[in-house]
Amino acid sequence: MSKLTPEKSIVVLVSGDGSNLQAIIDQISQGKINGKIIAVIANKENAYGLIRAKESNIPAIFIDHKSFTSREDYDAELMNNIDNFSPDLIVLAGFMRILTSEFVEHYHGRMLNIHPSLLPKYKGLDTHQRAIAAGDREHGASVHFVTPELDGGPVVLQSKVPIFEQQDADELAERVKQQERQMYPLVVSWFCAGRLKMANNKAMLDDKVLSEMGYAIG
Repeated sequence: MSKLTPEKSIVVLVSGDGSNLQAIIDQISQGKINGKIIAVIANKENAYGLIRAKESNIPAIFIDHKSFTSREDYDAELMNNIDNFSPDLIVLAGFMRILTSEFVEHYHGRMLNIHPSLLPKYKGLDTHQRAIAAGDREHGASVHFVTPELDGGPVVLQSKVPIFEQQDADELAERVKQQERQMYPLVVSWFCAGRLKMANNKAMLDDKVLSEMGYAIG
């Protein structure tokens, strides 16, 4: 891995298990990402992602969204906590909250999310069951830059999995998660290497504009 660019600092936001967080932690420890996670923040006290952070000696912060009267107030507090660390990159790793436009614009071009569908299909929740119900033959996940439009930012990378007959949503979700744990660290590594950026609401890798479906292998 090239060390030509300075090491990037990363704050990760989680709500649950944090399996993608762990995948990124592992890749950093293996020297595959030129970055360092400087904080993990969760909106749920029992989020296992907080335990993963503590086990890796990463500051773990719980900010209860139920303690705030409005989404704007919560996001303002979240923003204050993030800015205390002055990160280069914000990674949403299963952070189950809709963020205000003010919050998103504050981190313009510096925030990534992973969504369990082949965007622009199936924005929002219950993506696996919706894909099955629609009779789709394939499903997957997308890593994208975050913009004020829900799950609508420019896609960086997608990974596809076939939908088998008689497969239920839980089985499909697990197969998609396996892909997520490979693709999210890769995209984070691109950003930390200075290869990935967002310009004019487009994702760019190595100064080339990516397609609407993101980077394509081959």
